[in-house]
Amino acid sequence: MLELKKLIGLENFIVEEIVEQYDTLIFVGYLERKKHICPRCGSLTREVKDIRIQLIKDIPAFGKNIFIKLKKQRYICRKCDKSFYEENNFLQKYQRNTNRVLEKIFEMTSQILTYTYISKELNMPISTLIRKFDLLEYPKTDLKNVEVLAIDEFKGNTGGEKYNCILADPKRKIVLDILPKRYKPDLQIYFFNIDKNTRDNIKIFISDMWQTYFDIAKDKFKNSKFVVDKYHWVRQGIWAFENVRKKEQKNFSKEYRKYFKRSKSLLTKKFDFLEDEEKQQVNIMLYHSEKIRMAHDLKEEFFKILECKDREEAKKKLTEWIKYAQSSGLKAFKKCADTFVNWSKGILNSFDTKYTNGFIEGCNNKIKVLKRISFGCKNFNRFRNRILHIFNY
Repeated sequence: MLELKKLIGLENFIVEEIVEQYDTLIFVGYLERKKHICPRCGSLTREVKDIRIQLIKDIPAFGKNIFIKLKKQRYICRKCDKSFYEENNFLQKYQRNTNRVLEKIFEMTSQILTYTYISKELNMPISTLIRKFDLLEYPKTDLKNVEVLAIDEFKGNTGGEKYNCILADPKRKIVLDILPKRYKPDLQIYFFNIDKNTRDNIKIFISDMWQTYFDIAKDKFKNSKFVVDKYHWVRQGIWAFENVRKKEQKNFSKEYRKYFKRSKSLLTKKFDFLEDEEKQQVNIMLYHSEKIRMAHDLKEEFFKILECKDREEAKKKLTEWIKYAQSSGLKAFKKCADTFVNWSKGILNSFDTKYTNGFIEGCNNKIKVLKRISFGCKNFNRFRNRILHIFNY
């Protein structure tokens, strides 16, 4: 009997009978009688007034659904005639599921699984599962102890908005909050409601090259250093090269077009990282187009900026590269150079810190997987709580 009590894992539960059905086990029993304190007068009593039967669902085990048929004892206090149910540590008031069911729900919803799958695993109606999950609520973050703040948007299609916004602390690898909108007025209201002293403690503000984020950083985080995420400004240079390559590629014969298209990775990869045979292939391709050759040279010079060890060295090389790109006659690189001029301060600040939006981009990928397996999420509050639960459980 002791081994059975340990196996069930319910304190003071005495098993009278085990009823086995096709896919279900029902443990019939009661809790040991003990002294209880009257909630009205505080007197001690051991007298049981009556017994009522309650069927309680537990988590599946042994490949079967588990239920507990509890003979609930109702005690009575003879001093004040107050009746009350016995105390137990595995069932909340007015609930028909054990605490372990709720814990299992929170554990499984912290993984990237659909509600449908979880409901099947727990043999529970999906509406009940969602109602239980909605008991969990993550409050709005206050940004306390945050020194590095990263912000980005992702395609959420939730709450009537195409894009939702994510806030994270890349230093501590924590998702701080999910916002329903990414528009400037909404972000201003959100950050205005956060204590000014808390905002002033943030030292670094990281975002992509979107004017709204820059304006928010300038207005609400005046003590922080604005940093343009390295990935976002580096890909501007790659895109400029790709635009030239694609445009020139259209002027080639059908045979050469296929060859250049299949050799895209060789052209975009850093030349020093290629094998000798690959370098020879690239040289042949560059021989056929003066514009691609110039664009390739600009790309190689651009990669040298990334090798800079400090801000001053990066500033010098970036300035030289901008002049080179603007005088190249290549429209795509001139546009890229103009963008770098406008965002030069944030770009150079990225050489002063090791933090990037890489953590947020990884979070966005997980959110995309969650959306895909769930076929979208309409309720923003539930979507927000689920994301925060997955990353902070």
